[in-house]
Amino acid sequence: MTTTPLATSPITIFFIVLAIILLAPILLNRLRIPHIVGMIVAGVVVGPYGFHILDRDSSFQIFGEVGILYLMFLAGIEIDMYHLKLNFRKGILFGILTFVIPMAMGTAVSYYTLHLNLPTSVLLASMFASHTLISYPVAARYGVTKTPSVLISVVGTIFAVVGALLALATVVNINNEGSFDPTSTFMLLGEMIIYCLSIAWIYPRLTRFFFKRFSDRVTQYVFILALVFLSAWIAKLIGLEGVLGAFLAGLVLNRYVPPASPLMARIEFVGNAIFIPYFLIGVGMMINLSLVANWATITVSAIMLAVALSSKWIAAWIAQLCYRMSGSDRRMFFGLTTAHTAVALAVVTIGYNTVMPDGSRMMGETILNSTVLVILITCAIAPIVTAKAAASIKLRMLEEEEKGEEPDSSSVSSGRSVTNMLVPVSNPVTAPGLMELAIMISGLHRPRHDLSVYTLHVRNDNTPKSRAIGRVSLDLARQVASAADLPVTPIERFDLNTITGVVNVTEERDINTIVMGMHRKSTVVDSFLGPKIEQLLSLTRRMLVISRCYTPINTVSRLIVYAQANAQFEAGFRQWVMTVGNLAHELGCRTIFCCHPDMHPAIRSVLRREKYAIRAHFREVADSDDFPLIANKINDDDIFIWISSRPGSVSWSTETSELPAFISRYFSRNNLIVIYPEISADGLRVQTFADPLAVDFAVGSPSLWSKIPQWIKVAIARYRHISGKKRSKTDLDL
Repeated sequence: MTTTPLATSPITIFFIVLAIILLAPILLNRLRIPHIVGMIVAGVVVGPYGFHILDRDSSFQIFGEVGILYLMFLAGIEIDMYHLKLNFRKGILFGILTFVIPMAMGTAVSYYTLHLNLPTSVLLASMFASHTLISYPVAARYGVTKTPSVLISVVGTIFAVVGALLALATVVNINNEGSFDPTSTFMLLGEMIIYCLSIAWIYPRLTRFFFKRFSDRVTQYVFILALVFLSAWIAKLIGLEGVLGAFLAGLVLNRYVPPASPLMARIEFVGNAIFIPYFLIGVGMMINLSLVANWATITVSAIMLAVALSSKWIAAWIAQLCYRMSGSDRRMFFGLTTAHTAVALAVVTIGYNTVMPDGSRMMGETILNSTVLVILITCAIAPIVTAKAAASIKLRMLEEEEKGEEPDSSSVSSGRSVTNMLVPVSNPVTAPGLMELAIMISGLHRPRHDLSVYTLHVRNDNTPKSRAIGRVSLDLARQVASAADLPVTPIERFDLNTITGVVNVTEERDINTIVMGMHRKSTVVDSFLGPKIEQLLSLTRRMLVISRCYTPINTVSRLIVYAQANAQFEAGFRQWVMTVGNLAHELGCRTIFCCHPDMHPAIRSVLRREKYAIRAHFREVADSDDFPLIANKINDDDIFIWISSRPGSVSWSTETSELPAFISRYFSRNNLIVIYPEISADGLRVQTFADPLAVDFAVGSPSLWSKIPQWIKVAIARYRHISGKKRSKTDLDL
């Protein structure tokens, strides 16, 4: 029986959709449900098979079509073409393996086990053959994106996606023609080759011509969007699917749309705000919950999942044997190629909407619902496997460095000493101390150093008082540097916002280390770092050294360094270890590293390789509830150094957000230095619908239930601090 939806007015429908787009990620993030899956779930709830608030009317069909093209365009435009050219030959072989094996297994299982006809079996197999690099951001956070296994996976992904889309186009063409005709198939293949070559030749020249004459970003955005839909339209005219044209347009145009450009921001914003959510909600509205819960759907889902996982694992295993790579590389192959999202949704949507000559759908509701379950499970597995593989590869790099072997280009960091340092000063009282700290961590004693130091004062008014404060601060900092025979370049800058001025100078001067003073809390509601430093952390990936010292730094007797778990995997690991080593060398004091035991060999490796002759000691600290015990052992002439992390980085966890409260409570009267290590460029990348799943599963916000153990830890830590009892399992004899 057909029922009328609750919302029929266009205004009401659009408002409900906007409310879903706004609230669904916020609510479902508590349950660690990814954005893509969350939108699909929301579509199920409001759709005809849920509460029937909305119908899947023409607006969802139009916006859904645009959304799927937008999704494929983003998948193509975000592929790094430079890395594509590297390891191209190996990538082609892996691409053949990761396409042919799932294609063969999927076709056989679909035909003989699921009892589908041959065209439908081939179409379903193309979904198994394709994959999406949703785990790529996880590899980026570990700094292994330039390793051979990752590069080979990227090339293989392009080959597999193009092959899957070609199979999709062929099957749809056969369905339209009514039978398999080799001549028409070869003609379609020839037309596709001509089409791809024409797009690859015309689009770059047309784009270059247009961008030279029109610099307006809105005009450029409309132009790019027009090219995408033109490519999709031409693909439809010659018998291909529009998704192939959109993906090809993304590959061809990505060099003209830099990742950090305003144009790219507009492309991602419009897609993520309207088109892609509309498409995902529309997919959810097609799912019949009554069919998902039945035994047939569960059986089909299990079979499809077994084929999807086993075929990709076999391809990764064969590639490992052919390239004589390690088990970690095999797991990296599998982790990066096992997730199914964009192409899988495109295949199942087209198959569901394609009508056979007998009037039935090429893919029924059972296949549609089973595909959604496969997408959810594979996207949950992929980031976990990739994270474990990336950690093993990174540890292997550290071991190679310790043995004196040449590490590959994906090393934790460049390993360079500090070359460009910025010291923002705003107060004549604190300027000399900041400059002194900067000198000590700069590595002046290191051979072959190439150091440039800049002092900066940003003022937002032209009053005589403001100019006088700035000049006095810069002059005092210069005097301290001159005493150490260190040339300093003073910069006085007018800017409406202090942090904007710091960020601009950082980029203009290629700064890699920023030394700043910690703000003084003036009110109860003030945050630990202050709003300015928190804003700076979100705008730059460079290493930040934030100081709050009550005593002269040259009177320090010990350095107590606390590093969070997995800090050895950060891009700036070597840099912060060298920074601490420089400070310990200058002060000549004991340095006690309080961190997870897995980090001890990595720190020793850096200290040994860089030849730091310091008194380094190591203590096992497993988690943050040891903070009260550390606080009881720190004296007034010690410096507590906290190696922190930014949200989304490898070492960031849910406990990280609780640490500022711990430090503010237990270290309020101690000398404190907070170091935020440098992160890779991908670490600051704004999350899009092209890679939300990796982010959600890797560093997603915890649910309410997952926070209960943390609350218990906090209560126990406070009790231990009051009682002063020591735990026997942890050696914290500082």
